[in-house]
Amino acid sequence: MASTHELADRLHSAAIHLLRRVRKSDVATGVTPAQLSALSVLMSGPKTLGELAAAEQVKPPTVTRLARELERLGLAKRETDKTDARVARLRSTAKGSAILQRGRDLRIAELERRLRRLTRAELKTLDDAAVIIERIVRD
Repeated sequence: MASTHELADRLHSAAIHLLRRVRKSDVATGVTPAQLSALSVLMSGPKTLGELAAAEQVKPPTVTRLARELERLGLAKRETDKTDARVARLRSTAKGSAILQRGRDLRIAELERRLRRLTRAELKTLDDAAVIIERIVRD
């Protein structure tokens, strides 16, 4: 059996490679990976540009350009904070939410296509592993 360090290394690598494989379908959404990522952050609610920059781990000028592009495309809208007019928040529009959902649907379909190649026993093992991984990410 692998050590916990070796297992962590393998899971990290596998997760990255799996995401890269299914992200290939993102092209069909018509928006960039950065735009999809920002929209996914906005799905939890409106964010200031600072909050969005922190979540996306980018610098303020980068997130400012990204926000402008999302607004130009009609995927997000800037709103003034009701309690502090100096604060603006960016929120996803219905169009942005629909594109994000389309991207998710495409990724899931690609992953499902790959899962169909597995045996019932392998699918059961992955189902059990998913429960464990979900528990790990909750901690």
